[in-house]
Amino acid sequence: MFDQFVDDLLQNSKSFPTSKMSSSQYSYIFKYIIVGDMGVGKSCLLHQFTEQKFTADCPHTIGVEFGTRIIEVSGKKIKLQIWDTAGQERFRAVTRSYYRGAAGALMVYDITRRSSYNHLSSWLSDTRNLTNPGTVIYLIGNKLDMESNRDVSYEEAKQFADENGLMFLEASAKTGEYVEDAFLKTAQIIYECIQDGRLDLNAADSGVQQKILQCETNTNVEKDKSCMQC
Repeated sequence: MFDQFVDDLLQNSKSFPTSKMSSSQYSYIFKYIIVGDMGVGKSCLLHQFTEQKFTADCPHTIGVEFGTRIIEVSGKKIKLQIWDTAGQERFRAVTRSYYRGAAGALMVYDITRRSSYNHLSSWLSDTRNLTNPGTVIYLIGNKLDMESNRDVSYEEAKQFADENGLMFLEASAKTGEYVEDAFLKTAQIIYECIQDGRLDLNAADSGVQQKILQCETNTNVEKDKSCMQC
């Protein structure tokens, strides 16, 4: 029954367009997860980043939702595969399986709803226990456009982030303010970890796939990392 439930979730998940760019034009694939309480705007952040639009009546995610987008970091094209997980407790057993092999994690709370902030320790515990030690975790305070209803101060959240070694920013899925920053800065850190050897691409749970380019010769097609310089 569990396997059937997961299959049903995948069939109901949504895939958003990467871009007009050919799907073959990227060097790496980075896996992201988005976690946090129900109603904090995780799906809205995903839609804003992948489609550059805000859906006011965005339905609550049932299980998981999936989106992709190709970005550029330091001259390299990178495909982000982003898994938006449901915030309801009844789906936690299923969604936890998607944490594994994540290179980046966006942990979201609602700046107008203190309860979502109070639950961050639980989300952080799950994320650190189920991802690899090198996973980049970015704390995001969503709904910056609702400043007049703020219930969690910037300073308080920043202190939580600093104490737990997290990146932090506040953003608005509605206006798009700082949404790009969250996704792109996470990718930049992951890429830097690859370049300086802190991230082992051969590890099964690295969350990164390196694309093997094809080099055509007169006799055959060789797939090898040396092709990167062809």
